Amino acid sequence: MVSLVEHEHEHGYLGHKDDHLKRLRRIEGQTRGLQRMVEEEKYCIDILTQVSAVTSALQSFSIQLLEEHMNHCVVDAARAGDAEAREKVTEAIAAINRLVRS
Repeated sequence: MVSLVEHEHEHGYLGHKDDHLKRLRRIEGQTRGLQRMVEEEKYCIDILTQVSAVTSALQSFSIQLLEEHMNHCVVDAARAGDAEAREKVTEAIAAINRLVRS
């Protein structure tokens, strides 16, 4: 369920939305390439190399999105007040933990 606060708040990534979508489409193409490689029975190491490239691209995208979140959403929450700031920092820490574990 999306909170009312999220609807009123402009997300930090919106300033780069077109760039992000372009990047995600490129990653989608890489993923489709992986499917083709398996269909065409390519060499395992070549597939793993492509998996590594897709993983790296997703990690890079995640870091950029996290940076934008920290610079926009977390900073705005810090300005708004203590409880909201703590909530946004807790969310960011949880996101960082998920990224580190993946």
